[in-house]
Amino acid sequence: MSDHVAGHHYSARGTVPGLRDTARTITGYWWVQLVTGIAWIVVSLVILQFDTASVTTVGVLVGLMFTFSAAQNFALAVLPGTMRWVSATFGVLFVAAAIICFIDPEGTFSALADILGFLFLLVGVWWMIRAFLERVVNPLWWLGLISGVLMTSMAFWTAGQFFIEKAYVLLVFAGIWALMQGVTDITRAFTARRVHEEL
Repeated sequence: MSDHVAGHHYSARGTVPGLRDTARTITGYWWVQLVTGIAWIVVSLVILQFDTASVTTVGVLVGLMFTFSAAQNFALAVLPGTMRWVSATFGVLFVAAAIICFIDPEGTFSALADILGFLFLLVGVWWMIRAFLERVVNPLWWLGLISGVLMTSMAFWTAGQFFIEKAYVLLVFAGIWALMQGVTDITRAFTARRVHEEL
């Protein structure tokens, strides 16, 4: 009986270094989120500097944002873990969205302007859920929560606008969305770096 208990205790202790190694490997890629965060901020600055934006340019920039999201999800999919298939699935969906944006950027702009409020609502709700999920491991989780609340507020405001106003709002909000995503990714990257150094 004591041998069985001792063996069970030893195997449980043996899994801790394995988990630690996995966590160290995952957090070792903290720089990927830093790079994507910087890229999001650069995209947001480019978008927000347009005075009279070309519809085609906005469509291409939206395609680039989908491409960055796809790259980020594929990077997460190659890391060890049980939920890799979720990141891979979203990566494929983002690639498909990016291809559509690049093929027909003008149509992309019009379609996005039509459903802008709904898109912002989805993004805002996801950011709030993700903030609560990361609360245990990320001391700056509240930044994601604030971003989600702001994005949800913008969703309801945008839904009540006319199409022409939505076209201009799309330009500004796309820049704000990219900026919030960049700040969130950068704070997550430095949190992962701190965890990596502690491990």
